[in-house]
Amino acid sequence: MDLMALLPGFYDANETMIRLQSILSSETESLDTGLSQTISECFVSTASAMLSRYESIYGLEVDVSKSNMFRRERIKAKIAGAGTTTKQMIINTARSYSNGEVEVIEDNPNSRFTIKFVGTLGIPGNLTDLKLTIEEIKPAHLAVTYEYVYNTWGNVNALTWEQAETYTWEQIRTVNI
Repeated sequence: MDLMALLPGFYDANETMIRLQSILSSETESLDTGLSQTISECFVSTASAMLSRYESIYGLEVDVSKSNMFRRERIKAKIAGAGTTTKQMIINTARSYSNGEVEVIEDNPNSRFTIKFVGTLGIPGNLTDLKLTIEEIKPAHLAVTYEYVYNTWGNVNALTWEQAETYTWEQIRTVNI
């Protein structure tokens, strides 16, 4: 911030005032930057230096090797998961990690549930982090299994051999054909 611009014009040639306002401008800029950073740390969505504190507050393992984005998502999931875990909460969490539709199939008599990824073919890319988050929000007495959807021979049957040759086996299993 240029404080000289706020003063009357007759100070423009005053070296003492120019030096004083330069010092004050520098200090004002520093205070403004510090205030902005402090405010950013007050919110999980923008925090970085305080993420370890948020993780400790919510009983999460502090893992600085993970990205700040992942750590924020875990904290937010823990905050959203405070209280009773619901089927919809698990669906929303799994959907946010897989970027596709999911189904949660409850098996209450056997104390378990299944998360089935129906909106994407194959194994979602961020499955490791999703599993960590699900373990943190699900009730401890429930077991969880994961199901993935792949192409079947019935889906691939429409391809000719020439078309199929352009795909790898992994692509044939996981690409929408």
